[in-house]
Amino acid sequence: MRKKEAPQSGSRPCDLEAPAHCIAFVDVLRQLKVNQDGGLSENEAKERKNIYGPNQLDEGPGVQLIRILIHQVANALTLVLVMAMVASFAIQSWIEGGVITFVILLNVVVGFFQEVSAEKTLNSIRALGSPTARVIRDGESKVVPTGELVPGDIVELVAGNTVPADLRLIEAVNFETDEALLTGESLPVAKTSHATFDKDVGAGDRLNIAFSSSTVTKGRARGVIFSTGMETEIGKIAAALRHKDSKIRPIKRKGDGTAGPHRYLQAWALTGSDVIGHFLGINVGTPLQRKLSKLAILLFIIACICALIVEAANGFSSRNEIVIYGVATGLSMIPASLIVVLTITMAVGTKRMSKRNVIVRKLDSLEALGAVTNICSDKTGTLTQGRMLARAAWIAGRGTFYVGPSKKAFDPTTGQITFREGAPSSKATKEVALDAQRLLSGAVAKEHRATERFMNVASMANLAHLVKGEDGHWNARGDPTEIAIQVFASRFNWNRQRLVGQNDDSQDSEWSPLAEFPFDSDVKRMSVVYGRRSAFQGRGLKTEERVPKLGTGNGIHSGNAGQSHQHGLQMKKALKIRAITLN
Repeated sequence: MRKKEAPQSGSRPCDLEAPAHCIAFVDVLRQLKVNQDGGLSENEAKERKNIYGPNQLDEGPGVQLIRILIHQVANALTLVLVMAMVASFAIQSWIEGGVITFVILLNVVVGFFQEVSAEKTLNSIRALGSPTARVIRDGESKVVPTGELVPGDIVELVAGNTVPADLRLIEAVNFETDEALLTGESLPVAKTSHATFDKDVGAGDRLNIAFSSSTVTKGRARGVIFSTGMETEIGKIAAALRHKDSKIRPIKRKGDGTAGPHRYLQAWALTGSDVIGHFLGINVGTPLQRKLSKLAILLFIIACICALIVEAANGFSSRNEIVIYGVATGLSMIPASLIVVLTITMAVGTKRMSKRNVIVRKLDSLEALGAVTNICSDKTGTLTQGRMLARAAWIAGRGTFYVGPSKKAFDPTTGQITFREGAPSSKATKEVALDAQRLLSGAVAKEHRATERFMNVASMANLAHLVKGEDGHWNARGDPTEIAIQVFASRFNWNRQRLVGQNDDSQDSEWSPLAEFPFDSDVKRMSVVYGRRSAFQGRGLKTEERVPKLGTGNGIHSGNAGQSHQHGLQMKKALKIRAITLN
């Protein structure tokens, strides 16, 4: 590989003849000069890190207290109040000067601490990248910090991992990733290693690439890193968000590239006007902010005119009381309390937003958000959590269970559960709320064989993991659909953890996994085989496999297929939800 000087900061692009998604993975390996079985050597990895830089996003300068303070003071309304304060103290109007000083300080302090708090919160959210990754170096599988990864490293991924850098997939087995952070897609994306795509294909359609910061929801894969740090797709988005256009106006030139002296003067004048307007806030910010800044300047001019009129009416007398009267007349035109009312209103709005888990970085963003009437988006994951919630389950021969609204998709203790006998389309009986104690004890799942069988399938034919953290928050990993089903089973205290144990080889669990067949797109089915441990007591580990009869393509026994399919369509139409079948 051609040696280059180490970058001063950030990352540099990798040398490939074509974009990685356009060429076969064998060509990517050849151009990166790496063997897919042996990987890089430790010495080569160190050399490449000196060339390409560390695998990390540029976090910027961090919290800048002086800049935030200047942002609070540098606007026309605050500057007018400062001049009013100076004038009040100059004429020894201590009470009015003190009130204006208090208003200025209150406005600056509230806005300053709000922005500092938001900046620190944002800086603390650094969980986008996995802290470590498993790579192949010197022919061995090793765990290394993600910051040490370089182009050419061979990375191994399994379900639950976070992709540490942009990878060209070498091998993908039933491999899916959650790219909601990058593309807004709410559902996992199935990946392949053998396909190639055109150069202009969007990031969401590059199915042979695993993108940095995406999460593996299913399967396993191996890939070779071709972009790290700020050169990854997520890094390019971060760079674009921080990019700022130049504030210097360009000089208008003739066709031959020359420009007259007046063009230079024009560019300088416009640049100066932009800087002053930006400082006063009359050409930046939201429409309300610009109007308030212009109002402040207008009121200041009117105040000066009123003071001059008072002085002129008294023959521009230098007597103390005349000067005080003139200045007081001008100060009366300035609404000193307006700015603090606006700031407190914005702070209250910020507090209400924080209760809904929204970080407000700048107070003025609330005004922009409040002006929005309609939001049009083609990606549900752009605006939502990208999580699913099982709202209803119809069990043939038993009835329909309904789950009430819940803001916490992973928490099985939230959301009222009700039951109605019969199919979803049946209105003959009313919904009955189920007792929480009976749900927690598992009695509801046990009271009917069809319900117990359904819960067994929902919890055990499922690769999702649902755990409650030490802080009381519920976390889950896996496919969003399987997570929703696992959470539903957990509402009845019938989850995988209870039936199989913390580990699949747990000896105190009721069931033991014997075989697993991943989801096959051809038959539209995932299958597992479990053995009941109680059947093995007093004997060796002899298994007695019980395989239920296979149904139709929808997973319904042929005798009830037509009726069940009709009920499924009715449920989907009535509840406006996605319907799936467990069998």
